[in-house]
Amino acid sequence: MELIRARVVDVIDALATFAVKYRDLPTLGFTHLQPAQPTTVGRRACLWAYDLVLDLEELEHRLNSLRARSTQGTTGTQASFLQLFDGDHTKVRRLQRLVAEKMNFNTTYAVTGQTYPRKIDAQALDVLAGIAASSHKGATDLRILAHRKELEEPFEKQQIGSSAMAYKRNPMRSERICSLARFVLSLQSSPAATLATQWLERTLDDSANRRLVLPQAFLAIDAVLLLYHNVASGLVVYPKVIARGLREELPFMATENILMAAVAAGGDRQDLHERIRTHSQAAADEVKQQGRPNDLLERLTADDAFAGIDLAAAVDATKLTGRSAEQVDEFLAEVVDPIRQRYADRPAGAVSLKV
Repeated sequence: MELIRARVVDVIDALATFAVKYRDLPTLGFTHLQPAQPTTVGRRACLWAYDLVLDLEELEHRLNSLRARSTQGTTGTQASFLQLFDGDHTKVRRLQRLVAEKMNFNTTYAVTGQTYPRKIDAQALDVLAGIAASSHKGATDLRILAHRKELEEPFEKQQIGSSAMAYKRNPMRSERICSLARFVLSLQSSPAATLATQWLERTLDDSANRRLVLPQAFLAIDAVLLLYHNVASGLVVYPKVIARGLREELPFMATENILMAAVAAGGDRQDLHERIRTHSQAAADEVKQQGRPNDLLERLTADDAFAGIDLAAAVDATKLTGRSAEQVDEFLAEVVDPIRQRYADRPAGAVSLKV
């Protein structure tokens, strides 16, 4: 868990570094995978990082709450130890504490059966599954953005993007993140089922299952985070493609601002709203039915009702991203920087990937 913690911090750090660089680069936002109010490239990276921050908090909690079983005996009653110490309960408890301390634990589980509570295994897999889900989400977003040619994962000089189509630069690492993350998510149910079926003080049907599930889950998450760190450290951004996507959709996004400006200039809101609705539908038909560029601004410019309105300013993407850039700054200062300081002495995370 400590090794995984260091990996998570590495990815958060890499995403934060990327977020600073592109804190104010406007990009089209999406809800329902449909164009929505603009955000910035940096702010979107903060969404990915914050998921992992929440995972880190859960990971820290689980690490801090780990305890030793210590000398509890065959069914947890400490009967054999009580006999060894001639009925001296104080010595039994002292031995329990000393053995725990020898194993670098400062406390023990209050009561146990023959094993430490299998609840702990389930909680550990819940943490790993959370990291898997966060990584899968980030990698999926990257795959979507690669499809839009707005952003790409790093691509090695001699890397083959496709065995059949030489021109392709498939997001292979992001796909591998999703593949491994999905595997970990599929493992989450086993420790919970093992916990649920530990009859009375213990049954042995936990052993084979957990010897497979626990190592495989940790190893898979380790690989996921190594891949994620590699991707996050070398993301390639294409600002001109991003700007083109904005230009195609911004006229629709800016209609509310245009309406408010025209009303402020003395226009009738109901009439202006109807004109914008009509022009918007006509422009949408041009795009969808005819495959032509969005000409909404041209239509509004030609309409006397919008004379004197600075339509170019209304579709200035830098003025439509709200507090995106400031939120990046605040997120780094208030959330990421304390993490960086807390784990400044973590193990070096440099690795070499073969793709």
